[in-house]
Amino acid sequence: MKWILLVAAIYFLFFYEGSDSAYGRGYDDGSVVGYNSLCSPGTTNIIAGDWGNANYSRGYGDGEADGWAECRAE
Repeated sequence: MKWILLVAAIYFLFFYEGSDSAYGRGYDDGSVVGYNSLCSPGTTNIIAGDWGNANYSRGYGDGEADGWAECRAE
C-alpha cells in the first residue's frame, strides 16, 4: 500500500500538469501563431500542439485571438 502512495506522489510531483500551466502553454503558442499569421507570414511556428488537453486548446484559441489583435494594433 505504501508503494502505491509513493508512486502516486511521484507521478503528481513530476508528471501532472495543472490546468493553469496547460492553458499558459496553449496561450503562448496561440499568441505566437496568431501574431505571425498576420504580421510575419511564412514564419515557421514550432508549437506543442497538445490538442488532447482541453486547457491547452482553450488557451491556444484565446492566445491566437490576442496575437491577431496585437498585430493589428501595430
